[in-house]
Amino acid sequence: MKLVVLAGVIAALLSLTLTPLLIRILSRNGHAQAIRESADGFFYPEHGSKRGTPSMGGLAIIAAVTGGYLLTHLIMWQAPTASGLLAIYLMVALGLVGVADDYLKIFKQRSTGIRARTKLLGQATAALSFGYLALQFPDEGGRLPMSNAISYVRDLPWVVPTAVLMLWVWFLVTGITNGVNLTDGLDGLATGAAVMTFAAYTVISVWQYGQNCAFAVVPRCYTVRDPLDLAVFAAACAGACFGFLWWNASPARIFMGDTGSLGLGGAIAALAIMTRTELLLGILGGLFLLITLSVIAQVGSFKLTGRRVLRMAPLHHHFEMVGWPEILIVVRFWILQGMFVGLGMALFYAEWVRQ
Repeated sequence: MKLVVLAGVIAALLSLTLTPLLIRILSRNGHAQAIRESADGFFYPEHGSKRGTPSMGGLAIIAAVTGGYLLTHLIMWQAPTASGLLAIYLMVALGLVGVADDYLKIFKQRSTGIRARTKLLGQATAALSFGYLALQFPDEGGRLPMSNAISYVRDLPWVVPTAVLMLWVWFLVTGITNGVNLTDGLDGLATGAAVMTFAAYTVISVWQYGQNCAFAVVPRCYTVRDPLDLAVFAAACAGACFGFLWWNASPARIFMGDTGSLGLGGAIAALAIMTRTELLLGILGGLFLLITLSVIAQVGSFKLTGRRVLRMAPLHHHFEMVGWPEILIVVRFWILQGMFVGLGMALFYAEWVRQ
């Protein structure tokens, strides 16, 4: 537990320190994200007050997570595990895809960033390389960071071929990263929701460590390869988001950008896959799923019927167009995410006590 607490504290301190430094550097050089404006019959929520706010704050989050994780192992003089390093790999790889997107938004003032096809290709490359690596590195007991079974709270009997597994990994990674990316539209919304998901995975991983089959093969023990180290990683992510939220809460002094949203999405996906809670992610990341579904419903309805189900997608922008203040939307959506996380934790525990 010392490792877990230390990682969270170090990551939070690093994020609190690095974020204002990044704000000063980006503000000094005028590196701010382009803001979408209403024009030619297309109407967007009024975000003129956000003009000039620096972006690419995800760099501070990723640096804080990586620093918190590695410094914790250095201080406690314990070697990182394959699972922990793989989680960092996926987070950083997707963060780099976000860097390319933010570069165009900030330096080229293209509010749409890189082409959707290019972004999907980058996400697929990161996801498939992670999937391949996660099937390597068995421990002394032969356990791998990822298994060929689809999981809910633990591996289900649904064992799939490796080719199908790679497609499943790609789907999970692409889905959650785009979900976090779509949620990152209001000050602090995605960051606060991510803190709750990472906190849940910290608790889940600690529980899996205490009931791990590596200690004793008893009924309902968990076969997760490195649960304690995954808890360290999850705590570092929660701490980094917590520190960043200090500066990102309304009115935000910096945006995380795609660098942060894609990186955080990758971290969540890695935790879901390696803790064997892939299907449970739909609940633990319920707000991200809800917002993604709102976009799918909006696009699908317009293409099929020519009508929109929302005034604007994603869902939080619909409520902006209705007239809700930004801070009201953020707090109420945080409450929704808290309810999703609570339900997910209840289902996780209920599976354990079921005899």
